[in-house]
Amino acid sequence: MDEYEKLLKKAQDELPKDKLNKERFILPKFSSHIEGNKTVLKNIDEVSKKIRRNADHLIKFMASELASQGIKSGTFCTFIGKFPNSLVNKKLEKYITMFVLCPSCKKPDTTIIKIERISFIKCEACGARNPIR
Repeated sequence: MDEYEKLLKKAQDELPKDKLNKERFILPKFSSHIEGNKTVLKNIDEVSKKIRRNADHLIKFMASELASQGIKSGTFCTFIGKFPNSLVNKKLEKYITMFVLCPSCKKPDTTIIKIERISFIKCEACGARNPIR
């Protein structure tokens, strides 16, 4: 048993520290403001990079959830309609739950793969592959 514990300790020491830390993924937040009858998301590119997803996919989801049209210009995105920052960030949390976090281990180390006509979330941490609903 003593030899086993030494080997286990050695293996844990060789692991990257961020893999052991459960709090390494901090939910990003949109920075938005309302201009007339439009809502402007200022950091769409920054958020999409943090969650490792395509900005166009995120915009399409947000447009669908907000029942609005999303127009990307430069580093920000404009939606027609007045949406408070809390609502926009609630929709972002829904996106992260559906398309970023692994349903099995809840880690954000995932990619979206497509096999035939079905999209899957493939987890790089645990190896699980789950279909996207």
